Amino acid sequence: MSLREQLRVMVVDDTATSRGLITDALSTFGIQHVRSANSATAALTDLAAHPAHLVISDLNMPGMDGLQFLGALRKGPRTAKVGFLLITGRANNEIIAEGRKLGMNNFVTKPFDPKDLLRAVEAIVGRI
Repeated sequence: MSLREQLRVMVVDDTATSRGLITDALSTFGIQHVRSANSATAALTDLAAHPAHLVISDLNMPGMDGLQFLGALRKGPRTAKVGFLLITGRANNEIIAEGRKLGMNNFVTKPFDPKDLLRAVEAIVGRI
């Protein structure tokens, strides 16, 4: 079984359109197991019950932003080592430095090209 058939991904974004764009791109790469959540809180609950290999999260979300979400993931025994890809329209040095400090594996800026998303995912999980 190939990596693309085994890989479990969680997409977290408060905007349905963004979740759809990311999910559609992953589908074109052949990634079959993709779940989504419209908030970091919902994603944490889902991930506690159904672990994933990779989380792709937006930065700007109400309640708990992407970096706070990453911090919460890294504190959980079942989610501490999950791959984390941040998607943001504000990829400034401060945000990227904070993300790296918290254990972010990679990032992509919005709007993203699907090829850039694929490269970012493969940098975390390996060739798909």
